[in-house]
Amino acid sequence: MFTQLLQYNDVGLLLLRIAVASIFLYHGLPKLSRSKEMSQMMGMPAGMIFMLGIVETLASLGVVFGVYTQLSALLLAIVMIGAMGMKMTKWNVPFSAVDKTGWEFDFILLFASIAILLNGGGSIGL
Repeated sequence: MFTQLLQYNDVGLLLLRIAVASIFLYHGLPKLSRSKEMSQMMGMPAGMIFMLGIVETLASLGVVFGVYTQLSALLLAIVMIGAMGMKMTKWNVPFSAVDKTGWEFDFILLFASIAILLNGGGSIGL
């Protein structure tokens, strides 16, 4: 129907990369500076929170700048599988809830990361 838009496939992948990277940077950077504080909230060791922060931050930079894009997207997908697992099994968070964020946000980040993994980052680098 909109076949003429297919010529902008690389622009679409760039926009997806920027969106995914922005979200992971936003959530990854605080884990680097406040891992002890966050470990109490999340019920995980501070060292694990710090490592998650490193992975989220470095992988998001890889995704946005097009450096090891597919490997970075794979790492982000693995992080999201872990996050969804924690929410579903340990914290008993539903998919969606009125009073809190469910794991629907994690779900879309997982599949956006998988889309980048499967399609690559496109030909546009920053």
